[in-house]
Amino acid sequence: MRGIQTNDDGTIAVTGTERSLTYAPRLITLDDGTTIAHESQGGDMSSVWATDLGGGWFVEVAHLGDGPAGGELVMTATEIRLDETIRYVAIGDLWARDLPADVQPSWPAAIDLALGLMEGKVTILGPGITKDDVETLHQRLLGALHG
Repeated sequence: MRGIQTNDDGTIAVTGTERSLTYAPRLITLDDGTTIAHESQGGDMSSVWATDLGGGWFVEVAHLGDGPAGGELVMTATEIRLDETIRYVAIGDLWARDLPADVQPSWPAAIDLALGLMEGKVTILGPGITKDDVETLHQRLLGALHG
């Protein structure tokens, strides 16, 4: 089956006609067993990685900055159809309902960059979060960081 599937364990599967991958907040696993992770998590990726899964499915993965744990990955999956383009964005562990006691200085900047990926018609993948929720988180992070 081609498309996007959100799994019970919080991972997201993206399947094209030629390849598939599974997204987790700090690890991408391709169907051939290849893994993609940020260098701070033991991987080789420093900023951006992209692939064509076939059948009009393209995936870009980026490290926009460290959030609460470090090495968080943001995924944009795009399906190009004859009559439309559908985009999905997953921000993984950059999302938090509750803020920790210490906020990494790069976290608000990473959220700001993630918001830029959410322009136009896009579906945000995650536990029922909306762009408004992400904007509110951005403001809360700035407040926690700068008082």
